[in-house]
Amino acid sequence: MERTFLRRRQSLIAFAAAVVLSLCGVTLGVTRAAAAPPFRGHASLLDSQTRQRMTGVSWHRGCPVPMTDLRLLAVTHWGFDGRAHVGRLVVNRDAARAMLGAMHSLYRLHYPIRQMRLVDAYGAVDDRSMAADNTSAFNCRFVAGTDHWSEHAYGRAIDLNPLENPYVTAGGYVSPPGGGAYADRGRHVPGLIQDGGAVVRAFAAVGWPWGGDWPWPKDFQHFSASGR
Repeated sequence: MERTFLRRRQSLIAFAAAVVLSLCGVTLGVTRAAAAPPFRGHASLLDSQTRQRMTGVSWHRGCPVPMTDLRLLAVTHWGFDGRAHVGRLVVNRDAARAMLGAMHSLYRLHYPIRQMRLVDAYGAVDDRSMAADNTSAFNCRFVAGTDHWSEHAYGRAIDLNPLENPYVTAGGYVSPPGGGAYADRGRHVPGLIQDGGAVVRAFAAVGWPWGGDWPWPKDFQHFSASGR
């Protein structure tokens, strides 16, 4: 009888302990969620330091938009390290609202972005920026291999995680070269944009089509206001 009582008592103690630990886990989970920093997004005129940095690099005489039509965005984004970071983008003033809306959606989705630096950090050389898996927007340049202005030259396009989302042609050419492992879009890895997935829907909600929907070539990193 005494042994039966002790066993029941031990079971009740163990059950109570399990309940307490479970409640603690829930409480801790709520605390962590509450501790996540809120999204912050801000658009401003280009300051003198940024204008000086861009002149002769990502912007030069003959560009299709003047600097006065460009805006500097500072936005919160999740990194591959699971932490919140502040990145910077330059976009056309008429694209600022849409870009802030899309970035806010990506933040809510916890979509990770490797880094978000102005392309001037790479001498405005697109290949260098892509190889560094850098997310960028404005860059006064032509479409590769043509004399036509890229949508980036108007500040109405963004390249998102170029390594995980490369430019791929029907012949198997991949840019950046390091993105070859991600040409197979059936993979599920952080930062890879899925066909019809939440990232595509986030940009579609602000009216920006995805380069991954092009027939060929496929530009999986690219979103733009015009769809080009």
